[in-house]
Amino acid sequence: QVQLGESGGGLVQPGGSLRLSCGASGSIFSFYDMGWYRQAPGKQRELVATISSNSRTKYEDSVKGRFTISRDNTKNTVYLQMNSLKPEDTALYYCNAIFRGQPYWGQGTQVTVSS
Repeated sequence: QVQLGESGGGLVQPGGSLRLSCGASGSIFSFYDMGWYRQAPGKQRELVATISSNSRTKYEDSVKGRFTISRDNTKNTVYLQMNSLKPEDTALYYCNAIFRGQPYWGQGTQVTVSS
């Protein structure tokens, strides 16, 4: 069982920045493939960014060049640095871990981009 806990969400003005963090349980965090997803009201959950166990990254097209996913295996934590935020980035952001083919989810952290 992998437990995930997100933090770092909040209200930010357009053009601003936020850094999301996700802490994971387990002593073998380095083996987890990690990711961030988001779900806006009335929309399906969508992939934002992923980082594999060997730190290979992938981004959804709309966030390329603005968001950066990273991981610190010594802290069992994955980060999502979000810059140049737009109102359309408003969503509940979820942390995801995949281990041995099994997905695990956090509770989510709300990001609201509004003036």
